[in-house]
Amino acid sequence: MSGLLSHSSWLCRIAFGVLAFPIAASPVAHAADSVFILAQADKSEEPKKATPAVYVVKPVAEKKVKQLPEGPLYWRVVSFPTLAQAQAAVGPDRWNPNTVSYDPETSLVAEVAGKVWFFALGPKGGSTPGGTTVAEIGPVPTIAAPEYLLRINYGSGPPGATTPQHSHPGSEAFYVVAGRLGQKTGQGVSYVEAGQTMSGKSADVPMEVFNGGTSELTALIMFVVDATKPFSSPAKIH
Repeated sequence: MSGLLSHSSWLCRIAFGVLAFPIAASPVAHAADSVFILAQADKSEEPKKATPAVYVVKPVAEKKVKQLPEGPLYWRVVSFPTLAQAQAAVGPDRWNPNTVSYDPETSLVAEVAGKVWFFALGPKGGSTPGGTTVAEIGPVPTIAAPEYLLRINYGSGPPGATTPQHSHPGSEAFYVVAGRLGQKTGQGVSYVEAGQTMSGKSADVPMEVFNGGTSELTALIMFVVDATKPFSSPAKIH
């Protein structure tokens, strides 16, 4: 009889209630957090959630250096007619009498978004013979590190596309090629239109980057980060 009561009680629970099952937290949530879903009898009544568009970011050029030029530093974005011309503009390391050592060359080249781009990290007002200066972005927030990673990323995505909330161990600067870029931090939301720039935030600032317009977004993203730390980490905007 007790077995029948137990079985009957179990059936009543299914008939009049729901069962809760724990599932793992998402990768951007804290490890201690937990999420619960309800298993209902009629699955057809559950609302379907639209999959959010993803803002795709791809590395297109990078190099590591042990030291940076004397600051304040700016990113200079230059366009070239051909890849060969841009590569020829990357000079050798330069002798610095003040430090009695060679300053590493801090220029990078990438062919992306239908154009050839030359990126130079250095003092404001520099020039690159043979190229057309498109933008100068800075001053770049300073960091101290045993080794630095200079990286150029290419970001793209449709309206509504967004990145997870994250941070970097250094600065991130933007040049918008097309569309409208948005960046959300704890200080608010900023927008950048095509042909405009945004200076990077300080190291370890939580952020979210997204397409804030109504057309495809494409952007060039320049980084100066600590090469000894993970390039990107999940973060929470407060």
